Amino acid sequence: MPQEVLRVENLKVYYYTIRGVVKAVDNVSLTLNRGETLGIAGESGCGKSTLAWSLLRLVPPPGRIVDGRIVIDGIDITRLDHEELRKVRWRKVSMIFQGAMNALNPVMPIWLQIAEPFIYHLGMSKEEAYTRAVELLRMVGLDESFAKRYPHELSGGQKQRVVIAMAIALKPDVLIADEPTTALDVVVQAQILNLLKKLVRETGVSLIIISHDLSVIAELADKVAIMYGGKIVEYGPSEKIYKNPKHPYTQALLKAIPRLRAPRMKLSYIPGQPPDLRTPPPGCRFAPRCDQAMPICSKQEPPLIEVDKDQFVACWLYSTSEKLKNKNNE
Repeated sequence: MPQEVLRVENLKVYYYTIRGVVKAVDNVSLTLNRGETLGIAGESGCGKSTLAWSLLRLVPPPGRIVDGRIVIDGIDITRLDHEELRKVRWRKVSMIFQGAMNALNPVMPIWLQIAEPFIYHLGMSKEEAYTRAVELLRMVGLDESFAKRYPHELSGGQKQRVVIAMAIALKPDVLIADEPTTALDVVVQAQILNLLKKLVRETGVSLIIISHDLSVIAELADKVAIMYGGKIVEYGPSEKIYKNPKHPYTQALLKAIPRLRAPRMKLSYIPGQPPDLRTPPPGCRFAPRCDQAMPICSKQEPPLIEVDKDQFVACWLYSTSEKLKNKNNE
């Protein structure tokens, strides 16, 4: 039976700005089992990265977690103080940050940046920590010659490998990869994705990969959560999401992916823009851009319901179905 390693319940993360409250993550729930990979997809500005930062309690001001629970390996991190959080970060949950260059200190050698957790968390000597850092570099496909280099001496793909080595240093239960292939060419993208696959397979880490690119997520994910306007609109096994998407937004995202072997046709796109999360529209947040919208869509928010085994969708096309009526009559 699968062992649950992460549970997010009714999470709300808001940014309190001078122009209003931005509801970046609004009542999101999901689970992740040990050794499983979850992909989180959606357009820019839909709350994906804020969700990732909140899983480490690293939401930058003026943002804060307003409500909900984040339970990692039985520990509710929303209730921990600063010192207790330090014991959880990088041991229970770690992150591959978006933009590898910005995640590295330009004046520190690579080995020391990887070795810091061993020195400060495990009390290793610098010699022991150096040896362990070299082992991690080799694990991500870099030899010892990279240990004493500085970030500006590495290529984009090499820097990303270093950031991955840093993230897996303390063998976390959950590894979050926020746009790990952004700004990398397609060859290096494939190398990084294959490396992440290998780490999941060999270490048993549970992976959350966040991307706006559904083709990247398709390479790795066992299940997928589609976010729009700070909410999850569809959630389920990867195979079902890709083969039989239910939500109009998911369908539109998949239609926008170029296909080399498909008949030549004009590339599809979603008209309009994601909503301003300070003043989201009433009802379904995708309704103003949806070509299947009904009158109820702009008045009442649809619940997230199970429409197929383990496949959930928040859409009135299914919430008004006979299945929901029967459920309400039980």
